Amino acid sequence: MLEGIALHHGYDFRDYAPGPLRRNILMSMALEGVPTISAYQDRVLHDPASLQRFLNTVGVNVTSMFREALALRALREEIVPWLRTFPSVRIWVAGCATGEEVASLAIVLRETGMLGRTRIYATDINEASLAIAARGLLPLETVQSGEADYRRSGGRGALTDYYAVVGDMARLDRTLLSGVTWARHNLISDASFNDFHVILCTNVLTHFSRRLHMQVQQLLYDSLVRSGYLIVGRLESVIRWGNLGVYNRVRESSGVYRKGAA
Repeated sequence: MLEGIALHHGYDFRDYAPGPLRRNILMSMALEGVPTISAYQDRVLHDPASLQRFLNTVGVNVTSMFREALALRALREEIVPWLRTFPSVRIWVAGCATGEEVASLAIVLRETGMLGRTRIYATDINEASLAIAARGLLPLETVQSGEADYRRSGGRGALTDYYAVVGDMARLDRTLLSGVTWARHNLISDASFNDFHVILCTNVLTHFSRRLHMQVQQLLYDSLVRSGYLIVGRLESVIRWGNLGVYNRVRESSGVYRKGAA
């Protein structure tokens, strides 16, 4: 099935970590109400709606506002002073899902005076997620639940300063996302497309096999400027499989690393 999805649709999950992948596929089958993998394969290969539901379940799509609060605090306190030495800044959010992490980043940049000269590139494999993210319209409950983590990240205002309530949704201040470029990008098969001062790729690497993990690590490393910063999930590690010496860890309590000499 994974071979067919890769060949027919270009989404390659063949080197994802087998345990989580199997659980997600079984969950997808249950949601679709199909009893066998062969029946599910036929549906995913020929029904675009079923494929999209597969991507939503199996793809990396877990996100929330200020989820990596300690990393964003490090961004405020240690990375932003370095960014201020540049006339313009490029930041890549890889695997941006439905945009909560992008919105969180934009708020930090606004509060530190850096948003106006920063270009954010937000990418994901899932085009439906990108379309949701680009609208700047998030579930109100999702935004409100990030208030405590916003404080932990060093925020001194209130998240209510950055959105308007529209029914059960929160419409983000349009200026937050005005400097964002949204694009489909496949970390597995696509090449580097710019040099970035900061890359955020949180809670993505953990879904990959060791080989794929290292392949994507290399892509991220090649995409960083000299002394640039990589932010991964606090439970992930970029030195777990041999990159010791390539990065220096900025804070033990967060997944913030600075590029060193190769």
